[in-house]
Amino acid sequence: MSSSSVLYDAPGPKTRVRNRIYTVAGSLAVLGALVFVVLRLNDKGQFAPEMWNIFNNAGVRTNIRDGVLMTLQAFAVGAVLSLVLGVLLAVGRLSDHKPVRWFATGFIELFRAVPLLITIYVLWVLFLANRGTLGFSGEGTQFWALVIGLTVYNGSVQAEVLRAGINAVPKGQSEAAYALGMRKTQVMLTVLVPQAVRSMLPTIISQLVVTLKDTSLGYVITYQELLFAIRQMAGNITVNEENPYVPMIIVGGAIYVAMCLLLSALANWIERRGRRAKTGIDVAGAGEPVTAADALEVADPVPGGPTGRQN
Repeated sequence: MSSSSVLYDAPGPKTRVRNRIYTVAGSLAVLGALVFVVLRLNDKGQFAPEMWNIFNNAGVRTNIRDGVLMTLQAFAVGAVLSLVLGVLLAVGRLSDHKPVRWFATGFIELFRAVPLLITIYVLWVLFLANRGTLGFSGEGTQFWALVIGLTVYNGSVQAEVLRAGINAVPKGQSEAAYALGMRKTQVMLTVLVPQAVRSMLPTIISQLVVTLKDTSLGYVITYQELLFAIRQMAGNITVNEENPYVPMIIVGGAIYVAMCLLLSALANWIERRGRRAKTGIDVAGAGEPVTAADALEVADPVPGGPTGRQN
C-alpha cells in the first residue's frame, strides 16, 4: 500500500475532470483580470514610450543611483550589526547564568513579536525628540533609526538560527573541548559557533535578503532610500498629464530583484566554495605535538564531517 493512499483518497475520474475544469476556469479568470488591468493602464498612457523616456534624464538616473547607494549603506551596516547581535544573543540564550539567559530570551521574543515598522517608527520619534542631546543631524536620525530597527529585529531572528545550528553540533565536539580545559566561552566562540554558522549559512543568507528588502521601510520615516526616491519622482514627474507610476514601479522592482539575486548568488558561491574544500584528518608525525584541533578530530573522526580540518 502506498503512503499516498493512506494520507488521502485518490480522486476518481469525475473528480479529476472537475479539478481540471476548476483549474482552467481559475487560470482564465486570473489571466482575464491581468489583461483588464494592463488595458486600463495602457488607456491611461502608462505604457507609452514617453513614459519610459524619463529614464534618459540624467537627474532621474542620479536619483535612482543615490537611492540604491542609500539602500546598500543601510543594509551593509544593519546586516553586520545584526550578525554580531545574533551571535551575542545566541550565546547569551545558551548561557548557564540565568539572568543572562533570561535577558537574551526576553530580548529575542520581544523584538521578534513587535512589527519592524513600529520599531523603526518609535526609534525615529525618540531620536527626533533627543536629536540635540544625541548630536544627530536630520539624515543621521533617519539612518540610525532604520539601522537600529533592522539590527534588533534581524539580530533576534539570526540568534534563533544560530541557536538551532549550535544545538545541531554533535555533543562530542563540546565534550572534547571541555576535556582540553576550555571554558564555555571558548567552546562557544571557537568550536560551536563556527560550525553553526557553516551549517546554517543558507538560512543566514536568506535572512540577510529579508534585511535588504526591509530597508524599504525607511520610506515611512523619509529615509531617502530607493523606494522613497522612486515614489518621490513618480509623484513629481508628469508625462502627458499622467504620473509615471507604472514605469517607476517596474524599474524599482527590477532593481530590488537584481540586488536580492546578487546576494543569493554570493551565498551560493560561498556554499559551493565551502563544499569544495578538502576535509580529512592529518596524522601527526613522530614527536609532533597534538593540538586542540587534533583532539577535536579524534572526538568525531568522520571524514568530511564538521570537525574535519581544512587543508
